[in-house]
Amino acid sequence: MSRHPARLRAALVGLSLALSLAGCAGKPADSATATSSSSASASTSGAPSAGTDQRIQVTFTHGKAGGDTGRVPVALGTSVTLVVTSDVADEVHLHGYDIEKELSPGAPATLQFTADVAGVFEVELHHAGTVLLRLQVS
Repeated sequence: MSRHPARLRAALVGLSLALSLAGCAGKPADSATATSSSSASASTSGAPSAGTDQRIQVTFTHGKAGGDTGRVPVALGTSVTLVVTSDVADEVHLHGYDIEKELSPGAPATLQFTADVAGVFEVELHHAGTVLLRLQVS
């Protein structure tokens, strides 16, 4: 038995969290500041108001993400339309909400959902292993 059970527990919790987050890790999105198009009025924090519609558009061309990348704020309860266009075939996956959509080159894939779970969720291209953006739902 360890002489420091609290330290051991903390280390195990940290390891468990790291392993769960690594399950679908990929290349990080560009560190560009997130900007999201929205038909909603922005609050003083820059996030759209809850109960409105928000459209987020991302492109993946020549191995790089563009458009609404980085951390994109979304108000809890917002109806979200996420449009991803790629120059290669792939699969886009919204973690946490477990929504997946096949991508064909040049044909936009549209994911529609209500942001009813708070947290930060990656949107990733599975085959490329690239994180396009992170939705911050609050």
